[in-house]
Amino acid sequence: MTDERMCERLWAALERMPRGSGVIFRHYRLPLAERRALFARVAAVARRRGLVLLRAGETRLGRGEDGTHGTRRRVRGWYSRSAHSPEEVVAGARAGADLLFVSPVFATRSHPGAPALGPVRLGMLVRGVGVPVIALGGMNARSARRLRGVGVYGWAGIDAWTG
Repeated sequence: MTDERMCERLWAALERMPRGSGVIFRHYRLPLAERRALFARVAAVARRRGLVLLRAGETRLGRGEDGTHGTRRRVRGWYSRSAHSPEEVVAGARAGADLLFVSPVFATRSHPGAPALGPVRLGMLVRGVGVPVIALGGMNARSARRLRGVGVYGWAGIDAWTG
């Protein structure tokens, strides 16, 4: 997950990600022309490194996207959605999402004060959903180990890649 807080650390983070990992390009607060220019740079790195690049939001940003995140419907390619409640998990599955990002699993700077799910509640929330679930919120390699056996496909983060 990218955002404006990453600043120049974005480039090091992209270089550290394992080949085949995914990047969700957000940067919602940038003016559109700047957002498109940054997206083009990220797309070039993603292509070179073998990373999957999803564009968050409804506005097309240019070439290089492998799908979308959080759009009202699938456009083409991969389609992922966020879920913060049982209703959103079910809605994402019914909408045909390829991946669901469920959060916040642990306390996170992105959503200060939001109640965290923790491993047990996360496991109960995603059991039998039929869509691969990516854990989000306070995630890093250490917290990901706490989720073994819970039924998540993987994990995502912002601070985990920029620290």
